[in-house]
Amino acid sequence: MNGVSGVNGEDDMGGTGGGTGGAGRDLGGFLRARRGRVTPEHVGLTGGRRRRVRGLRREELAQLAGISVDYYVRLEQGRATQPSPEVLDALAGALGLGTAERAHLTTLAAARREPAPTARVSPLLRRILDALGDFPAFATDHRLDVVAWNPLGGELIGGLAAPARRDRNNARFLFLDPASRLVHPEWEDRAAEAVGQLRVAAGRYPQDTELAALIAELTAASGEFRRIWDSGEVVMCAAGRKRLRHPAAGPLTLNFETLHVPAAPGETGLVVHVFSADEDSTEASALAGLAKASEVAAPTGGARKTECHPAR
Repeated sequence: MNGVSGVNGEDDMGGTGGGTGGAGRDLGGFLRARRGRVTPEHVGLTGGRRRRVRGLRREELAQLAGISVDYYVRLEQGRATQPSPEVLDALAGALGLGTAERAHLTTLAAARREPAPTARVSPLLRRILDALGDFPAFATDHRLDVVAWNPLGGELIGGLAAPARRDRNNARFLFLDPASRLVHPEWEDRAAEAVGQLRVAAGRYPQDTELAALIAELTAASGEFRRIWDSGEVVMCAAGRKRLRHPAAGPLTLNFETLHVPAAPGETGLVVHVFSADEDSTEASALAGLAKASEVAAPTGGARKTECHPAR
């Protein structure tokens, strides 16, 4: 950001100002991005024809949150740190933040955040993925590296078992590989999820140099990544239905669940993504055919083998 609010309260929506620390800049950047997404009309204000900013002005948000304009400006510029829970709650309410966004705001405002963790796939988790059998499944870490998968899961989302077919980092695959748009017909939704999850991870692990390098790489290489990142999107894994497309099985609409695996100290928790088809559905038949055609179904009495590799 180039400066504080002007006389009319108009302000530049650009980069950060003279923040003193990374945590403060992260908090200020998030507040600025979310402020830009709230229309005046949405909160009962009049936009006006001469308005030169996207979203709310700083003083408008400060008034809605019940804090001084000067204090809010210092928050956005990173010159005020560790706002109270009451201030954070007021800002979250004024910005209309959801549960995941409120949690991220609290993380950014924390004085201390977690150091960069390591990912570890335990033998038990491998056995669980194997036991899922005909349920496609894979596990990701906080960088969206796919660190383990069962055979059907690897085949379903673009061929993880063959590194030449796709990058094993889901964010790189989505933003740097045109094939991702064939695998994911709802590409925009998947892209927003990926960016939102990386934003949460970056706020939680500011010392993770590999994560920072990944975000820098995607920022430099993809205008679409930059656009979504600048929106302040925050997304946490949930459950529901997703559309995918496989060259052999065709279009599939599948149920999915995300299971969070707690981490030991110094490690990152993993997220297991499990897909399923409704019984006796076209998708169930297609998955069965995919398993048979790709020879990922175990023979009678045999065992499936989960793959576990660094996502590089």
